[in-house]
Amino acid sequence: MSEKSLYDRLGGEVALDAVVDEFYDRVLADEELRSYFADVSMDELHDHQKQFLSAVTGGPVEWDGQDMDRAHAHLDVTSEDFAAVAEHLRATLVALDVPEEERTAVMETVAMLEPSIVSA
Repeated sequence: MSEKSLYDRLGGEVALDAVVDEFYDRVLADEELRSYFADVSMDELHDHQKQFLSAVTGGPVEWDGQDMDRAHAHLDVTSEDFAAVAEHLRATLVALDVPEEERTAVMETVAMLEPSIVSA
């Protein structure tokens, strides 16, 4: 029998919906990060983030959005802000009782994206 994907171990679509909702609540409450999302449709961003997380965790959805470099280049994201966003994600996973092994796997995936997202 094959090993379950990270997507399945996280709890699938319902769990990713909860993660994305909680994550953006935290990010938008952060005064240092809120400005990155001033002119963004949060409904579209939620959908994109759910699609992206499904794709990178082995879920049934393929990512059809822009590559990370292109999607974030105009934002001038700093290393500090990237770290703050990552911390909000980590805190979200903890708050939602995601087991440590799965949290670590998600955070390792996020860490690999830093060079493509940080541009300032």
